[in-house]
Amino acid sequence: MVTFCAGGTGTPKLLSGAAEVFDPHEATVVGNTGDDVELGGHLVCPDLDTVLYERGGWLDTDTWWGVAGDTTQTHDELLALADAAGVEAEPRYLPDERQTAGREIARWRRFSAVGEFMHIGDRDRAVHLTRTSLLDEGHTLTEATRTLADAFDLDVDLLPMSDDPVATIVHTASGPMHFQEFWVGRGGEPAIESVEFRGADGDDPSDTALTGAAPTDAVLDALTAPVVIGPSNPITSIGPMLALDGVREALESTTVVAVSPFVEDTVFSGPADDLMAAEGYEPSTAGVAAAYPFADGFVLDDADGTDLDRPVVRTDTEMDDEADAARVAAAVNEALEAAR
Repeated sequence: MVTFCAGGTGTPKLLSGAAEVFDPHEATVVGNTGDDVELGGHLVCPDLDTVLYERGGWLDTDTWWGVAGDTTQTHDELLALADAAGVEAEPRYLPDERQTAGREIARWRRFSAVGEFMHIGDRDRAVHLTRTSLLDEGHTLTEATRTLADAFDLDVDLLPMSDDPVATIVHTASGPMHFQEFWVGRGGEPAIESVEFRGADGDDPSDTALTGAAPTDAVLDALTAPVVIGPSNPITSIGPMLALDGVREALESTTVVAVSPFVEDTVFSGPADDLMAAEGYEPSTAGVAAAYPFADGFVLDDADGTDLDRPVVRTDTEMDDEADAARVAAAVNEALEAAR
C-alpha cells in the first residue's frame, strides 16, 4: 500500500508512470482542495480533477489541466455576453455575505461566472455540475468524488483531503485574493505577502462558526501507509493538507518520501519560489526539506547537489512522458526502502 499527496501538476505527472512501480489498486491519492472554487454556482476541484482525468484517460497532457480536445461553447458565450454588456472579463469575487451563505463546502471561494475568468470546457463543466448536484443531494465531497471515480473507472482510490471548506487565500500588495484569482485571473502578478488556509489555520473574518477543517477518517487511514509527496508546490498544493488538524502528526508516524520541485534553487514550474519566500522558506530544495521536517527521504534531480540530513536518491526528475515518470517512481520506491 502507498499513498500519494497530490496537488497541481507535479504529482499527477508522477502518477502517469507510477503504475510501472506501484500497483494502482493498492494506491490512494489524497487531493488538495484548497484551490477549489465555486464558479457560477458549480464547484470546480482542479487538483482532484487533474488526477481524475489523468487516470481516466481524459487529461490534456499538453497543458496538464482540463479535458483533451474539449469544446468551449459555454465558456465562449459567457465571454461574449460579458463583452456585449460592456463588462470586463475579470475575477468577480462574490460579496462577503454571499461567501458564507448556502453550500458550506464552497465558503470563501465563490466567484461569479460573468466574464468567466477560468477556462472551463464543456465536458469539464459536466463533471463540475455532476459533482455539485451530488453535493446538493446531500452527499459529501468524498462520496461525490468516489461516484465520479467510478464513472471514470479509476484504478486508484481518489480522496479529497477534507469534506470541510478550506480556501487558499494569498495576501498580496493589492489585497487578499483566492489562489485561483491570484494565479489564473491575475497571472501571479501582485507581490505576495503571506498565505492563509482559511477554514483550517485560523478564524474566518466573516463567519467564525465554521473553522477547524479536518481530514476525513479515510484520509487519516490512508496516511498510515507509506506516503509519497510528488514535486508539487509545498505551499499551495501541500500546505492546505498540512494545515488540517492531525495531518502533520500522521505524517510524522509513517514513512514519507518527497520529490523536490526544485533543482537546487531553480523551480520546475509555477510560483512555488515566490510563495515559499513569502512564507519564510528558502526557495530551494533545502527550503522544501525545511518545510517537510516529517519527510524521511527525498528524491532529487541528478543536477541537484543539495546536501540533506536524510536519505537521498538522485535521478533525472524532469517528467515529459510516462517513461520519465516511471523512472522517477522507481527512484521514489528506492528512497522509501532507504528511509524505512
